[in-house]
Amino acid sequence: MERRVVITGLGLVTPLGIGVKETWSALCAGKCGIGEITRFDTAKFETKIAGEVKGFHAEDFLPKKDAKRTEPFIAYSIAASRMALEDSGLVIDSSNADRIGSIIGCGLGGLHLLEETTRIVDNKGPKRVSPFFIPMLIGNMAPGMISILFGAKGPNVAITTACASGAHAVGDAFKIISRGGADAMITGGVESVITETCIAGFNAMKALSTRNDEPEKASRPFDRDRDGFVVSEGCGIVILETLEKALERGAHIYAEITGFGMSGDGYHMTAPAPEGEGAARCMIAALNDAGISYDIVDYINAHGTSTQLNDVYETKAVKTVFKEKASSIPISSTKSMTGHLLGGAGGVETAFTALTIQEGVIPPTINLENPDEECDLDYVPTVARKKNVRIAMSNSFGFGGTNATLVLQKLV
Repeated sequence: MERRVVITGLGLVTPLGIGVKETWSALCAGKCGIGEITRFDTAKFETKIAGEVKGFHAEDFLPKKDAKRTEPFIAYSIAASRMALEDSGLVIDSSNADRIGSIIGCGLGGLHLLEETTRIVDNKGPKRVSPFFIPMLIGNMAPGMISILFGAKGPNVAITTACASGAHAVGDAFKIISRGGADAMITGGVESVITETCIAGFNAMKALSTRNDEPEKASRPFDRDRDGFVVSEGCGIVILETLEKALERGAHIYAEITGFGMSGDGYHMTAPAPEGEGAARCMIAALNDAGISYDIVDYINAHGTSTQLNDVYETKAVKTVFKEKASSIPISSTKSMTGHLLGGAGGVETAFTALTIQEGVIPPTINLENPDEECDLDYVPTVARKKNVRIAMSNSFGFGGTNATLVLQKLV
């Protein structure tokens, strides 16, 4: 018999703020976390904007000696995990350590360190490379360090599925608990790749917005004038545990996870399948896994990247799945405010979806000033909306045609 799985803790590090309270308040107010890149000189780059995390100090969340040698994506993961564990009140000790694990999604890992070390090899030679280079580069060091610092000795896994990484991590953690492989999981997604090679690479693909003179208006999902996505960084962590254990210890419950769907487009390296066919199958799989009908979904947190094809095809996929109900479902893209956290997006957006259910407030899609004619659904433009949300869906789709959908419900 499958066990019910609930969310009992949240931790966020985003361009909108450090912590759930600061981030959620900014999100509901329609604030934008995108600005000029400060990490490197952008003079030669087409894109000069990104969603940088501001005011983050690694030493606030991990030992000072470790903070200096920890890559940002690992530090963000540790910080968000610490906040989520404190929020949940979950104590890890010898009685439960082997039943608590961590799965973190990350798209590119330590790209900062890779660039820096390549320069060192070129300019100073291989003997000047740090012994921490490999351990700090690899994506699985995010869940690895979470396990080490917090004592979680259960399943320990990293997921790399591009922009679906965070959602796949949460979905896999949900399934591990559901089938009895663990009692609780620290899970979500992280990314920190605002670097020269990352921006140059996405620019070469013509994937990024170049609205450099108006950074706060650059991410504009479903808008006619969108010109690409905006790279951002940060981390979203959720604490998942069995309903039984959560009730036993009197934990606060944000929402229950009831469905997880996956699909592959089998179509193209970067472009989504025509008409959103793969995305539609993914959403249907999630609904079937949750055992619910399409006509009772109250809200969708869209992938909504602000790219030409994604926004149109996700709209078409929603119409395919929800039929006559599609036009009446509130949909929003929180990426309009956070930018696109790549591998971290699914973790952050799972937290946002849980908060939407708890607070009864749907975040807006800002910058939706001139809706694309092919994007004609209810995207909650500009202003947050109060609504009792009982069942919500969160979409994440990645390069390579990899798709993930989560279904969250208010606990009943």
